[in-house]
Amino acid sequence: MEKRKSETSSGKVDLTRASFQCMDAIEISLHIEKEGLFFYESAGKKIQNSQVRDMFSSLADEEREHIQTLQEKARFLQPAIASRNRSQEHLQLFIREELKGKIFPDLKDPKTQNIQSDKQALELGIESEKRSIEILQGLLGIERKLDVKAIFSHLLVEEKKHLALLEDLKKEL
Repeated sequence: MEKRKSETSSGKVDLTRASFQCMDAIEISLHIEKEGLFFYESAGKKIQNSQVRDMFSSLADEEREHIQTLQEKARFLQPAIASRNRSQEHLQLFIREELKGKIFPDLKDPKTQNIQSDKQALELGIESEKRSIEILQGLLGIERKLDVKAIFSHLLVEEKKHLALLEDLKKEL
């Protein structure tokens, strides 16, 4: 993130003043994808319906591929940014305050641990993808750098695909 003041007096991240670097966008995207992977793998183990289980397995595979692609981009950029003195304090604050546990449910949490039905698992997936889309659209709305926008835009397209797949499956059941 740029060194602009991006926190409010309460310590909350002010999205209207946040500006990320390319590597920050990759880290944010990685965080979202890793949470998605954990959710789809964990919830998939509790699903009875083979169609829903297969969908969650497929989405977990896609998340895994996205993570690998993002990690490759990060490795590619690493030599170019190694000489820069990059503070990750604002990025970590953003992830902690705006993302962690706020997109995909934490299935270690007792409130969401007991998925009662395949329909509930689907609904959790749908709501999670919607939250991810909302956050990414918000980031795109305030970001000025084209390289950062490109990373968020790519992830937004993927999240919209996931949402459409989940909603279509829900209609079929």
